[in-house]
Amino acid sequence: MQLGFVSAIFADLSLDEVLTFAAGEGFDCVEVLCWPPGGPDRKYGGVTHLDVSDFTPAMADDARALFDKHGVGPSALGYYSVPLSAAAEQAAAAVAHLYRVIDAAALLGLKTINSFIGANQHLSLEENLQRYAEVWPPIVRHAEERGVRIGIENCPMLYANTWPFGLNLARTPAIWRRMFEIIPSPALGLNYDPSHLRMQLIDPIAPIREFGSRIFHTHAKDMRIDPHCLNEVGSLALPMDRATAKLPGLGDINWGAWIGALGDAGYDGPVCIEVEDEAYTESLAARERSLRISRNVLRPLIAQ
Repeated sequence: MQLGFVSAIFADLSLDEVLTFAAGEGFDCVEVLCWPPGGPDRKYGGVTHLDVSDFTPAMADDARALFDKHGVGPSALGYYSVPLSAAAEQAAAAVAHLYRVIDAAALLGLKTINSFIGANQHLSLEENLQRYAEVWPPIVRHAEERGVRIGIENCPMLYANTWPFGLNLARTPAIWRRMFEIIPSPALGLNYDPSHLRMQLIDPIAPIREFGSRIFHTHAKDMRIDPHCLNEVGSLALPMDRATAKLPGLGDINWGAWIGALGDAGYDGPVCIEVEDEAYTESLAARERSLRISRNVLRPLIAQ
């Protein structure tokens, strides 16, 4: 496995600066965020470390040279908008940019991109699955034709204005099974983040046994359930009213068991730290410290 981090935590740095930090701290890879320029459409969105809006072979050559210069590889290209959004303009823009991200990965010789399936929070599960069956097959075929895989992150995107369905269909093992029945392509899989399962009170390790072959990429983010808050608000409240995103090692997840289960399943890909711990986001120094803390927890479990 390779240890890296998601570039979103360094939205204020250039890709060269991100890779300089990664190399200096002994990271193997970075998931490079590729949102279109122009600002986010949600929290933690809108980060552009590689602009693929009009990506050319020459730009791909320049990017590869930058990765080679630092000795740090791209684990994947990341773009997490809402392709099934209730807002037609947002959905159309998300789908159009996904094609660009896939094409850029192919030009880079990179085999994986990461994204969300998306969801319309006003529709039922069955209605969202029907929309998925309409929208996603051509996207997946486009990826297949270019030798690129799509790893879908399992973040439910549950906020006060999206409760209870959220903005990302791919949130539970039961739904993953339906997704892969509808689109059985080997080019469609998971960007597996255990924190989003723990947030939903789901065992974050057990699904690896069944879905290990579908895991293309992983995020390392911890989650702490506050038992006092859970006792106060119950399981039907907004998940983040009873949970807090934390750095690996500062929450509830057993990272040795998680890495062990991935290895047992034959996974040998990237493990990318994703920092959304609000205790470590107030300054650049704090964000750098967050990655060092996370690295020190995970590196003993992942050979360099």
